[in-house]
Order: sequence, then C-alpha cells, then structure tokens
Amino acid sequence: MLDFVKILGLKHRREVAGKSAIFSGEHFVLEETDWYLLNLFRLWWHYGISFLRLQMWVEEVMEKFMRIYKYQAHGYAFSSLEEMLRSLGGDAFVNMTQRSVAESLLEVGVTQRFVDDVIAAVLRSSYGQSVLVPAFAGAMSLAGAQGSTWAVEGGNKLVCSGLLKLTKANVIPARVTGVSLHSSEGRALYQVHYEGGEGHGSAFYDMVVVTTPLHPSRSNFTFENFEPPIADFPGAFQPSVTSVVHGYLNSSYFGFPDPKLFPFASILTTDTPDLFFNAMDNICPVNISAAFRRKQPQEAAVWRVLSQQPLDKQQLKTLFRSYYSVQVTEWQAYPRYDAAKSLPPIVLHENLFYLSSVEWVASSMEMIAVAAKNVALLAYNRWHQDLEKIDQKDLMHKVKTEL
Repeated sequence: MLDFVKILGLKHRREVAGKSAIFSGEHFVLEETDWYLLNLFRLWWHYGISFLRLQMWVEEVMEKFMRIYKYQAHGYAFSSLEEMLRSLGGDAFVNMTQRSVAESLLEVGVTQRFVDDVIAAVLRSSYGQSVLVPAFAGAMSLAGAQGSTWAVEGGNKLVCSGLLKLTKANVIPARVTGVSLHSSEGRALYQVHYEGGEGHGSAFYDMVVVTTPLHPSRSNFTFENFEPPIADFPGAFQPSVTSVVHGYLNSSYFGFPDPKLFPFASILTTDTPDLFFNAMDNICPVNISAAFRRKQPQEAAVWRVLSQQPLDKQQLKTLFRSYYSVQVTEWQAYPRYDAAKSLPPIVLHENLFYLSSVEWVASSMEMIAVAAKNVALLAYNRWHQDLEKIDQKDLMHKVKTEL
C-alpha cells in the first residue's frame, strides 16, 4: 500500500498524540500513560510476559507475510488463497484460517486474562467480533493495532481516486448486475451487464475481475451460461454501525466525575454482554495543520462510536452529557469469520477472477491491495501462458537465485 501512496505523491497524515484505555463496563482494566516504561510495567504487572509472547507471535507471522512483496516484485502469482498462504508460511498459514486466534495465542503461552482483556478489545474495535476469529485475521488486526499504520493526508479515499486517475481507467458510473459467458474463436468472452442513470447497458470483455462479495447477505449479482453454475459462497458479513457524534463526553460513566481529568482519546472495550458499543475514539480531521490540537476533555469534540446496533437515545445519553449532532452509517463491514470454514476461490472461470475472496483470510486495505496485484499478475501470466510464474513451490529460493 505504501508503494501506491508514494507513486501517487500522497502525504502521510500527521499523528496526533492521544492515550488509550480498555473499559470493562464498570472500570478501566488497562490504561495507557505518557510514560513508555510505566506502560510496560503495567502490562507486566497485570499479564506477566504475555505481551512479549504476543509481540513475538505477531512479528513471526508478519515477517513471513512480507514475503508476498518480494514474490510479486518478481511477477509471481497464485491461483488460490491456499497456494498463496502455503508459499508464505506453509500449511501453518492455511491452518491459521481454520483455528481461532485465542487458541493460537494460548498455545504460545499468552494467558487467558490477556486474551480476555487486550486481544478481545482489539478485535472488537477492528472486526467487531470476538477472539474466535481465525488466527490469521487476528494476527493482521493485532499488527495494525501496534501503531505502525499509515493514514493519508486528505483521507485514505485519495488512494482509490488517485489510482483511477493514474491508470486513466474508463470508469462507467453504473452498478454491475451480472456477467454472462459467451465465446469468440474458441476463447471465453464475458458480457458485463450494468444499470445506471441512462438505463441498462452491457459490454464485452476478455477478462473480468469481480470485486463485490459473492455471499448471500451482500450479493445481488448473477452469472449466466456458466457450467458448472457459479453460485453464492457460504458465509455472512458482520453488521457494523459507525456513529459520529459531536458533543460533550459523559466522563462520569467512565469513572471520572470531573471531565477535565478524563485523559483518554480512545476507548476500547472487553467482551462484556452489557456493553452496547465496541469502541469509541476522539477523531481528528483528515487534514491536520501544524497548529491543530485535540479538544480539551470538557469541550465538545467529535467522537466516533463503533457498535453492532444503532445507538438509541438512552445509550447516547449514557455516553454523552449532551450533543449537537449524530451521523450514523450502517454497513456490513467485514466477513463474519465464524460463518464459513472454507476459503472462496480466486479463479471463477478461465479469465474471470474474484478479488474479494481474500477478505476471508483477513480484511484490510493492505490485504485487498495484495490481492489486487496478485489477480493482475495472475491474469497477465495466464493470458501470456507464462505458467512458470503461477503457483510455484519454494519461491524464497527462486527469488534469491534471481537476484
């Protein structure tokens, strides 16, 4: 993803300092301070060396995952998610999509208390789900929580709009409704059907990449003339609600009667039945000037609240003393990882590819970018019959010998 950012000339959005805490519904089970050594001491005091075991586990997974960038730089591609995962971390990576992150962490010596307090809080914030998500998705989420993520000045949407402009793509402003299979001189030809402001239309293509999720809860997409038929894949998506509230935080709910003393900009939560929100944070503008500062805790600020259901008035009053406005967005953000045990395919037909299948390994902008490049390389290599660049074994050795 950073390669795209550099190519497009986008800038890194300046970070604004802010402390985090984990809330159980009654009290904070862990609080961040301004002192790094004190934070380490608190982690050790509460959880022993679990945080070190976690860091070692995540670093091992990420070190192997980073191999994908070397493979793609040399033009290698994979026709299935299983092949991609095996090339990075062997069967262990494939198994990480079938077993929970809690099970994997307990196996390497992380304590149950650390899983219940810290790991659960991170996964509720990122995926809106529990520690039963698969280990690979959990590792990606935990890696992103370590503070090394990027944000683009002006908003991450500039990556998408910038790439469209850079590639000079011919964008048709319409909604694709389906794909039908035809043939021309013995080669597959795909008719893409769409509907827009000017009515229904269609066009023929040699290659098609499907990016919409092909699952019952998300898809109203049809395939025609394919044998065997292409059906929806099993699984469902996790509902997520984002409420952006401009108002005065009710610090008393979090144990701070005096709002001036409330020190946190980000609040994560444990998996407690009575808690009606997953996380909330004091958000900053997409453009941050050098003079920008966070609002004081007693001042009205803009907060983002993540929940699984829309917040009712009573819940809003619980979190805020008063508020000026509430903007709510409901969407099916991520796969519900306990809803399917098999990974969808990448190749649906000869030159018909499925990009969003990677979300069932892990869902993030980085994973989609990796999957997009893999599909581009796969389509190119298949079209030019360069089969030595597809699903090759022992790629680390091959890449080293090519340097």
